[in-house]
Formats: sequence, structure tokens, C-alpha cells
Amino acid sequence: MNASDPHHELLTTLFRELFQTERSASLHPRREAGRFDDSAPPAVALCAVCEHATKVLTELPDVARKEGLPDSYSGRSIGALLSAARDAVIDRVVDTERSYRATLLGLRHGVDLVMLIRHVAHATGRTALAEYCIRWLETRNSLVEQVARCLAWFAANPDVAVRSPVPLRFRGEPARHAR
Repeated sequence: MNASDPHHELLTTLFRELFQTERSASLHPRREAGRFDDSAPPAVALCAVCEHATKVLTELPDVARKEGLPDSYSGRSIGALLSAARDAVIDRVVDTERSYRATLLGLRHGVDLVMLIRHVAHATGRTALAEYCIRWLETRNSLVEQVARCLAWFAANPDVAVRSPVPLRFRGEPARHAR
């Protein structure tokens, strides 16, 4: 493919983002699952997404190479950096339920991204790439929907929903225990 082809440029950009998104999906939901008991439905659902993302990350460089697209080291690095930043800062001040919904939002972003890649692949006759996206979507959609169904779990566990992982305090205020 010609690098000046707008479809190729679009796929190049989307693939960099896909590497980033999958790197985040292989790391952050597992960290998020750590807020729950191992057998809690939200933890189980999040870990299933991590397993799929980890598998995808092993396949993605080969898919990219076959399609003449970047094996995005930078996309993977950015994904790891964003996940670490979220873990280090945002998730330490946000309650469990809100952080869970933010994770779900990121997972849905990945689904939308792969749907767009599938549409571009179809429009350009990249049958193998379109089929890969279809298989990815069949698996990930069901996993993300399971994460979404677990939102109901918070209604039955409001004490966990409002819990912050790190006690919040302002300068000069004595330390207090997490809710």
C-alpha cells in the first residue's frame, strides 16, 4: 500500500491507537480487579478482558506486519504509561464504582476502535484484517458486556461501591480510614 493513501494513513493511526488500547486493556482492568475479592463478579469479568487483551497483544504485531501497518512499540509504551498514570493518580482518589465505570468506558472505546478498523478494512478490500476484527469483536463484545452487567453488583454492594482505595485528606487534616 502507498503510504500517501488516506485509508492506509487512517489504518496506521488506528493501529497505533489499538496497540495503546490493548496494552491498557491488558494492564488496567487487572489492577482494577484488585479492588475486589478474587471471586467477585466484577473481578472475574475484568480479568477475562485482561486475558483476551494479553492474547491479542501477542497476535497484533503479526497482523500489523501482514497488513503493512506499524508494530507500534510507541503505542504499547503510551498505553502502559497512561495505565500507570491512572493507577498512580486518578484511581487513588476515585471511589471503586466510579473507577469501574471509567474502566468500562475505556473498554468500550476499544470496541469502537476495532469496529472502525473493520469498516476501513472492508472498504479497502482487506478481507483478512476485516475477518480478524470480526473475531476480535465477537470475543471482546461479550466480555465487555459481562463487565457492563456487573454494574448491578454495585447496587447490592454499596459499601464497596463508595470505597476509596487510599484515604483522602487535605494538608493539615489528620489521616482517616478508608470508608
